[in-house]
Amino acid sequence: MTDTRLPSPIAPTVPFDRDGVHHGFLRLPYSRDDSAWGSIMIPLTVVRNGDGPTALLTGGNHGDEYEGPIVLFDLARTLAAEHVRGRVIIVPAMNYPAFQAATRTSPIDRGNMNRTFPGRPDGTVTEKIADYFQRTLLPMADIVLDFHSGGRTLDFIPFAAAHVLPDKAQEERSFAAVAAFGAPYALRMVEIDARGMYDSAAEEMGKIFVTTELGGGGTSSARTVSIARRGVLNVLRHAGIVPGPVEAAPTQWLDMPGDDSFLFAEQAGLLEPCVDLQAAVAAGQVLARIHTMDRTGAAPVELRARRDGILIARHFPGLVKPGDCVAVIGVPA
Repeated sequence: MTDTRLPSPIAPTVPFDRDGVHHGFLRLPYSRDDSAWGSIMIPLTVVRNGDGPTALLTGGNHGDEYEGPIVLFDLARTLAAEHVRGRVIIVPAMNYPAFQAATRTSPIDRGNMNRTFPGRPDGTVTEKIADYFQRTLLPMADIVLDFHSGGRTLDFIPFAAAHVLPDKAQEERSFAAVAAFGAPYALRMVEIDARGMYDSAAEEMGKIFVTTELGGGGTSSARTVSIARRGVLNVLRHAGIVPGPVEAAPTQWLDMPGDDSFLFAEQAGLLEPCVDLQAAVAAGQVLARIHTMDRTGAAPVELRARRDGILIARHFPGLVKPGDCVAVIGVPA
């Protein structure tokens, strides 16, 4: 069993406790064929101005999701210390090797950052990064905002979300931050499997945690970037870290009550969507068809909704494999 008392090999190149704007890196030693004493340099900005709460802002948890990195690289460039009360820690691309490769998981160890917590200081590259967040960055934070979208394989309606939690006071604080974010939709989320998630690591420490899904398909759009840019400033205003009122925006609240919100493929084939995102659906309605690809004359397999609601996510590529998530349904609150 790993001794988590081992020191992390990651070293920040900027201070966390000094006022001002500090641009630098989390430097992770990584010896490889092309650099024997090399390092992975994860971009980092710390903006501090006196006493106050700390916000930890992260993107690139998965490397093929882009609204977070776009907005956070820009915020790191433009946020002035005199506009901050407290501290803002910005890591635009948590899983930096995955971000560089434009892949969901790390090309080094295939590590999925959002299933790796609490990590290990003597583990793989992804585990070492997770361990540093678990033991160093998350304990500093009062509020955590982690940007996601659907990556190359899913497409989402644009929403901010927090999880249904056992601690209802913590849950209420998180949902208040979701409301402040001001996405077109807000989700009271229940995960299929929350083990190993960055979300769970933060929530188990009692932190306010907000996440997003802002589109997908392995790209971004002007609309989703605009939602992200307004949302991050709204969260910082809501937390009292930057001045000014929260910029209100209409938000529809949704629940994701359980497993019957999800629809999975049980065979491979060519996917035909039958319903578009944001459409109202009814239990039993055909949401998609899977056509066989190796012969003609075969009837497609129909995939039907298991509950009423609206379609909040769909499989993005045109081909599916057994086990792929094809659709997700949210229920208006």
